[in-house]
Amino acid sequence: MMLECKKLKISNGDIKLLDISFKLNGSLSLVGQSGSGKSLTLKAVLGLLPKSLKCEIDLKSDFELSLGENVAFIPQNPFTALSPMTKISKQFFASEVKQKECISMVGLDEELLERFPAELSGGQLQRVIIAMAIAQNPKLLMLDEPTTALDFDTKEKIIALLEKLHEEMGFEILFVTHELFLAKRLCKECVVLKKRCIIESGSAEKLFKAPSNAYTKALIDVEFERRSFRQ
Repeated sequence: MMLECKKLKISNGDIKLLDISFKLNGSLSLVGQSGSGKSLTLKAVLGLLPKSLKCEIDLKSDFELSLGENVAFIPQNPFTALSPMTKISKQFFASEVKQKECISMVGLDEELLERFPAELSGGQLQRVIIAMAIAQNPKLLMLDEPTTALDFDTKEKIIALLEKLHEEMGFEILFVTHELFLAKRLCKECVVLKKRCIIESGSAEKLFKAPSNAYTKALIDVEFERRSFRQ
């Protein structure tokens, strides 16, 4: 499977908001600080931009980009992704058998299906969201900072789970994050965004080991400091 964005330009009047191109073949991360254009890119690909914005996009893929069918989306905050007054099973648009299968695949007990979201931890909720996503048998999984609201240990476990599911199910991954450590672990390719433009791209492994741009190196250094502090 393949997804190629040959041109993506977004503007608000005379203000340029984004001007990038990228190719996804397996797994790709979009890395950058807040406001760099990462989430804006996901919305553009899904056709979810506000009508007030002008968007020029040349998008090619060998599958239809349809959210809820070929494409599944995992948001940043699991606490706001579900209705707090409805049991998990009632928000899980799949058969009972499929619900139990997918809940098991993400390492949760099926009894959680009859709980309310408020009764689950952040890590459990994010696993529930992942279970709901894979129940669609997606060809593309879009991830918008899915570990931001989680503690360090839970974050590592969620990334390990996504790695495992990616390998087993074979879906494409488009991963938005500000953490290069996570980008390198989950994706083969990486695009670094700054001020809504691409400043560096290539193999995530090589980019991490030998960044050619000072901004990329700074992102890596910040992550090293954070991880050293936790140890």
